[in-house]
Amino acid sequence: MTVRAVRGAVQLDRDDRAHLVDSTKGLLKEILDANGLEQADLISLLFTATPDLSSEFPAVAARELGITDTPLLCARELDVAGSLPRVVRVLLHAETDRPKHEVRHVYRGGAARLRADLGAPLEETR
Repeated sequence: MTVRAVRGAVQLDRDDRAHLVDSTKGLLKEILDANGLEQADLISLLFTATPDLSSEFPAVAARELGITDTPLLCARELDVAGSLPRVVRVLLHAETDRPKHEVRHVYRGGAARLRADLGAPLEETR
């Protein structure tokens, strides 16, 4: 098995706990599905949130999905002028036999603008 890093992000409509948790869950599910990953494959997850999101820790979404034996960490994204607001990002490390060029990074909603170079989403961005 090889360790791979998988990126993803979602832009939220508002800073609301339920919306943040649900949106982050959807992002995580799509990342796992797109890369054929199981929870047992996960090594660690690092979440960041832009400074305008403070209603909940994004890692709560992972715990609510049952990811309970994987280290999780939340951090504040840099507050750069003109950057995209209300964004949760994740950097996931996992064991997989998938070659690097086949790793699918997932950017949902307005966050698709962040890394259009990483390939087309599975479906049109939600």
